Amino acid sequence: MTTSQEELLPGTRRALLHRIAVAQAEGRAPSLVAAVVRGGLAVWHGSRTSVDGHGPDENVQYRIGSITKTFTAVLVLRLRDEGLLDLGDPLEKHLPGTGAGEATIAELLAHTAGLAAESPGTWWERSPGSLRPELSDVLGEQPFLHPIGRRFHYSNPGYTLLGALVEKLRNAPWEDVLRREVLEPLGLDRTSGHPQAPHAGGWAVHPWADVMLPEPTEDLGRMAPAGQLWSTTGDLAKFAVFLAKGDDRVLRAETVLEMRTPAAPAEAADVVDGSTYGLGMQVQSRDGRLLVGHSGSLPGFLANLTISVADDVAAVVLANCTSGPLLGSVSADLVRIVAEAEPRIPEPWRPLPEVDAAALELAGQWYWGTHAFALRLTTEGGVSLDPLSGSGRRSRFRAEGGGTWTGLEGYFAGELLRAVRRPDGSVSHLDLGSFVFTRQPYDEGAPVPGGVDPEGWRGIG
Repeated sequence: MTTSQEELLPGTRRALLHRIAVAQAEGRAPSLVAAVVRGGLAVWHGSRTSVDGHGPDENVQYRIGSITKTFTAVLVLRLRDEGLLDLGDPLEKHLPGTGAGEATIAELLAHTAGLAAESPGTWWERSPGSLRPELSDVLGEQPFLHPIGRRFHYSNPGYTLLGALVEKLRNAPWEDVLRREVLEPLGLDRTSGHPQAPHAGGWAVHPWADVMLPEPTEDLGRMAPAGQLWSTTGDLAKFAVFLAKGDDRVLRAETVLEMRTPAAPAEAADVVDGSTYGLGMQVQSRDGRLLVGHSGSLPGFLANLTISVADDVAAVVLANCTSGPLLGSVSADLVRIVAEAEPRIPEPWRPLPEVDAAALELAGQWYWGTHAFALRLTTEGGVSLDPLSGSGRRSRFRAEGGGTWTGLEGYFAGELLRAVRRPDGSVSHLDLGSFVFTRQPYDEGAPVPGGVDPEGWRGIG
């Protein structure tokens, strides 16, 4: 990936450096490395280190922990897009005999399968994967802790099952499939299952003294699809671009949007925190903007990838310590710094290349009862319906032909919008999932449900 430090203003670059310097110093991280992405390119790279000399650059590997789950989710969504499975399929249909086969693939992706958070036995992140050679060793005798589909409960064993599903349907090891189908097409040649020089060493920093202890680096075995990978800020910057825009060689834009869409029921604390989970991606509201991505940790390492699609800005932060700086906050701050200091310049307005005269006739003001809406034409024959009050139900609609459109979001997602015409061809009203929209509030000339009082509008007198 091309990196151009000059694309950001000097004041912005200094603010970014100051933020990671504070994080490394206050978090007491042996080293911390970060990158910022804008416009599909890495536009800034920075690092801080406790070792004198040259700090780590965008090619130094760190272990990225649970960001691995997003890679595994990409592999599963590829299988779905190829028609080899449906997200509503129970796992048992494709991977029988696990003891957790009642859960659907979508529930495993969204951590709503009710599975335990961790594997039974010794701390799996700090013990050899050879201790858990089979799926039964990963799941234990009672894999379910909660009713299936009822709540979000983060599960590392759940992603082990998804990795096994990929291996079963591809008839190849998970890491081989990942390299062939994701890493090579996206040019992530510094992302791997095992460390490749140059790479950082993992450290535990004593909580009450400025001393360190090396952490073991274990091969996670069966648990690899949940947290095995090593990567760099350079590679994760490319991955961030993919997660924002898609790449037809791996997943189309519509599918990565599906990954970024909330798929798990939020609990009360999650609503307060503004956080939820999609399909292999974390979703949160922070500083008034929607952020997606994933965090990761393994003994000796912390990692975070955060994307603001609306701002076209992403940040990657990696550190080689077991605990310390809150990288989620650091990444979000890096995104905010760039988005606020150098807001995205919108594309020039351009008129539509062509227009459907019948659709243009519908543009303008409509009323559902006394609620005023504006219907506007959008690209590719679509329309949008927005409340004029500024709040209320709004949606974009995809053209289906024949004077009909399908809702794409919000309350009207999947609902059919159609123009109803009189025998003479003039428009009577719009029908949207049984709601009647008229040109005037309670238009007596339209079939308003319940009818319109024949005496019409009146005052108090």
